[in-house]
Amino acid sequence: MAKAKLQTVDVTLQDAASAAFRRQIRFWIITAIILAAFVYLFSDILLPFVAGMVLAYFLDPVADRLERIGLSRVMATILILIAFLIVLVLALVILIPVLASQLSDFLVKLPEYLSRFQALVTSYDPNWLEQRFGLDAGSLQEGLNSLLTSGMGLVATVFQSIWNSGVAIFSIAGLFIVTPVVAFYMLLDWDRMVATVDGWVPRDHVETVRQLATDINTAAAGFVRGQGTLCLILGAMYAFGLTLTGLNFGILIGLFAGLISFIPYVGSLVGLVLSVGLAVVQFWPDWTMVLAVAGVFFAGQFIEGNILQPRLVGKSVGLHPVWLMFALFAFGALFGFVGLLIAVPAAAAVAVLVRFAISRYLESPLYKGHVEEPVKAKAVRLTKPTGGDGERDGDARA
Repeated sequence: MAKAKLQTVDVTLQDAASAAFRRQIRFWIITAIILAAFVYLFSDILLPFVAGMVLAYFLDPVADRLERIGLSRVMATILILIAFLIVLVLALVILIPVLASQLSDFLVKLPEYLSRFQALVTSYDPNWLEQRFGLDAGSLQEGLNSLLTSGMGLVATVFQSIWNSGVAIFSIAGLFIVTPVVAFYMLLDWDRMVATVDGWVPRDHVETVRQLATDINTAAAGFVRGQGTLCLILGAMYAFGLTLTGLNFGILIGLFAGLISFIPYVGSLVGLVLSVGLAVVQFWPDWTMVLAVAGVFFAGQFIEGNILQPRLVGKSVGLHPVWLMFALFAFGALFGFVGLLIAVPAAAAVAVLVRFAISRYLESPLYKGHVEEPVKAKAVRLTKPTGGDGERDGDARA
């Protein structure tokens, strides 16, 4: 009878735990759906606000460090925002005009560069191309013409749609006006907001939620702060190195390659292809300069992999490159540029939650089944002699 009652109590507890778990799953799924719907509906106007939140998240450790040396939160926030605005204004005054000029010249000269590159490819020993690969120089030239025309048409369509988007222009204007204000208030109240959200967590699960939040913060912070700093350093290195080689538009290509290096291997590969292709057109037939341009990216990859990456990002990020690229494409397609801003934190959160769910699954009866060995071992321990009799102790040891 006692055993039957214990089994009944166990079944009742398991049913209650399963019901509570289902309620939690239902609650979090509904919350995620509401959040995704909100972001999707208001994605056109969320850019300044999300950018302000990202900026506040990025600068919060600096504010905490200033507080530890004696400044108040208000003074630390004001000092950080003033420094950020000074850097932004200097960039707009010095760097943006240079980049705009190079971009304008690059777009003007791009058809000429493409034609020269096409001529170099098709004029290089047509008989050798036909013998080795069965390619006719005329057919290859027509194919390249068609490919370049399609590519230029696609680029022109994309830029035209962006330029004609009044909402996009409004978002860009709001980015420089609203973002600093949002970042100021978010940075000022960051610790208070974290404490408030922590107070909303059910007390039965607060330690688990805090551990998950810590893991998500470690992954997201390691990537956003570490990889962001890495991208800026790589962009400066590539721009400086390409400018030293005398490559046209070296600053533009170098900064572009550095800034898109948050996608693993894509930034360096795109920069390498663009710079080497331009170097072939510009320096032909001087292969020394072409190799020098390629050497800038190889040196950058060596410095990134052996010095910058371990120090700035480390191994605690836990975001697989394939998963990161999928998240960037998926969130960008769903929510536009706002999706790109939230893709990395969302990818980190999903990765941590999936690992947590898998660990719970591996510990659950659904994976292990009903194992009887621990019960038998417990029964043996309960029947083992515990008395102080010498003979019994000797027998037990034997």
